[in-house]
Amino acid sequence: MPLFRVDSYLKYQFDFITIKKQPFFSYFCQSIISYQNLSTPHSILDTPIDYVKGIGPAKGETFRKELNIHSVQDLLFTYPFRYIDRTTFHLIKDIKTDGDNIQLKGTLVSIEKIKGKNNRSRIQGMFKDGSGFLELVWFQGATWLDKVLQVGQEYIIYGRVTIFSGKKTMAHPEMELLSDAATALSQTYDPVYSSTEKMDGKGLDSKARRKIIKSLLGSISDVDLPETLPHYVIEKLRVCSRYNAIRWIHFPENEEQKSLATNRIKFEEFFYVQIRLLQSKIMRKYKYKSAPFTIIGEYFNTFFKTRLPFELTNAQKKVIKEIRTDMGLNTQMNRLLQGDVGSGKTIVALLCMLIAIDNGFQSCIMAPTEILAQQHYVNITSLLGDMSINVAFLSGSVKGKKREVILQGLKCGEIHIIVGTHALIEPTVEFQQLGLAIVDEQHRFGVAQRASLWKKNSALAPHILVMTATPIPRTLAMTIYGDLDVSVIDELPPGRKEIQTIHKYEASRPQLLQFMHSEIAKGRQIYIVYPLIEESETLDLQNLQDGYERLLQYFPPPDFQISVVHGRMKAKDKDWEMQRFINKTTQIMVATTVIEVGVNVPNASVMIIENTERFGLSQLHQLRGRVGRGADQSYCILMTDFKISKEGKERIATMVRTNNGFEIAEADLKLRGPGDIQGTQQSGLLDFKLLNIGQDRAIMDAARNIAIRIIENDPNLERDIHENIKYQVAKLRQKHKDWARIS
Repeated sequence: MPLFRVDSYLKYQFDFITIKKQPFFSYFCQSIISYQNLSTPHSILDTPIDYVKGIGPAKGETFRKELNIHSVQDLLFTYPFRYIDRTTFHLIKDIKTDGDNIQLKGTLVSIEKIKGKNNRSRIQGMFKDGSGFLELVWFQGATWLDKVLQVGQEYIIYGRVTIFSGKKTMAHPEMELLSDAATALSQTYDPVYSSTEKMDGKGLDSKARRKIIKSLLGSISDVDLPETLPHYVIEKLRVCSRYNAIRWIHFPENEEQKSLATNRIKFEEFFYVQIRLLQSKIMRKYKYKSAPFTIIGEYFNTFFKTRLPFELTNAQKKVIKEIRTDMGLNTQMNRLLQGDVGSGKTIVALLCMLIAIDNGFQSCIMAPTEILAQQHYVNITSLLGDMSINVAFLSGSVKGKKREVILQGLKCGEIHIIVGTHALIEPTVEFQQLGLAIVDEQHRFGVAQRASLWKKNSALAPHILVMTATPIPRTLAMTIYGDLDVSVIDELPPGRKEIQTIHKYEASRPQLLQFMHSEIAKGRQIYIVYPLIEESETLDLQNLQDGYERLLQYFPPPDFQISVVHGRMKAKDKDWEMQRFINKTTQIMVATTVIEVGVNVPNASVMIIENTERFGLSQLHQLRGRVGRGADQSYCILMTDFKISKEGKERIATMVRTNNGFEIAEADLKLRGPGDIQGTQQSGLLDFKLLNIGQDRAIMDAARNIAIRIIENDPNLERDIHENIKYQVAKLRQKHKDWARIS
């Protein structure tokens, strides 16, 4: 059978029968409703795990508690995370490299139970083959292992060997009596499943699971694992059947079967995400109506002609045109505005809000911190000047009568623009007519929080604009594969210079201090950011307090002044320190990541980040954006020790290589994963079991292209050839609440 070839099917042009376009939304809703109360016929896949041969009620309870496996389907769809190559045996004398996973055949010479601290015991054993000896050790499960292991018997063992001072050791090896391993020896690959100490203790280790699943697969036919992809897709893409994919993913006989099974499952995982996202996009287009902003009137034109402080860049003009087109329709805009710090996102947002006001609607802009929200409020009111537009500010610190006046002004429509924090999503905040909702630095808000904001209008949904300097992985994933439209400001205003990013080790500290003195002598200011406020017993990090005290030795008062800002300070103290830095009273600001967003000091030209390897890419990019806001050359210096993890080195290399937010998000996607596109999770891996969204781009592109063609030609999945897709989508809709339409 040919391998699943992404290069061939990407080029394949499907011949679909063109269907007659019909009134869509009613059909779409009927299609969804008809499947909402889906009643799945009972099959072997629905059988509770307790009734599987070799499990029973007690072990079934362990499966449920430890791995959330409840049914036969759950068991079969929990895939191995690696395989043991049963065709190759090594000799102990040939083991040269520390950390290799290898398979050995020999005799268990001895075992000994050794009592350690806190009454915790370990099992230590000696294993030999014809070429030498290997120490075995188990730190967990000592009680039952002591009873199971048989001295003098021949075993096949598998595990990772460590070599220290010439001594070879294998910790927690997988062991199987040679007399029981006849079946294993005939296999090319044996699956290895994730486990826990409790599962191992209940006799449900990887070896036992292999036996259970092998027996189970022997009793299942292709009827029990019905196909979920249309026949023409399977045929043209040359993928294996679903039945074979499940058999081969557990027990492949060769590399080809493993590859076919893996790629089939990856394709299907992403294909159904795409089908659901594309249907959601169409549904939003027909269901979520917004007011069309067709008027470009007095407010917009007056501001544009008389109050615009600088000429817009071509990138800003292009973005405004895209947004105006979206807001001119009666369907809800759902757009991401991406632009690095200083690229002019705020002025674009203000122009969009003026269009909303011209059309008789209110606007809101929500920021993650009070500092950033205040900054937006000050900038907007300053830009508008004496224009007859009522702008208000709302945060948790606005209380009493002042708060009541603002809430009343929003409800009766007197307030045209409200700027605030997450206080805007509180139930007491009501609008007369919210037409545009803008979320700044949107990665700092949860999906559910953003959903609460745009549901403030009961009749017409407000248009949505989310802004960020660094798209988080979840948003990037939606940008590429979901229903979020994208506008990019890829041009800095005239006079801005690109920030130079430099990686330095601790040994370069004297040169760094000299550089800081030279920048201060030029009248510039400096940020120094630490990951922690106080010393940590578990992490060997520079901390803010020690850093501040050391700086005083090199920058002593009264010649130098240093501000200190961190999240544990009272708001008024933090604001006072910030203001001293803004007013140039202090030359250095020592801070934690509280300054990640919301600090605008054009005179600051240097950002020093201590223990850079401890920060994520998104955070690093945001911190770097605190400088480079004026016309002077700015610098971001990434300080680390010599010992850095591979992932840490990749993050630092990315920061040094590029200032582009999308490139950084792409790298972040590969390192951290995209978050859950259809859920509220914002980082970490998707709930894909095999697909790697950072590495399987060709498979994802193919799945998306095919899903687009299917939905374009059969949006309701009404055709007989798509019945199995419709059924599968309905099952998925029962399982997951659809957050995908929330940007």
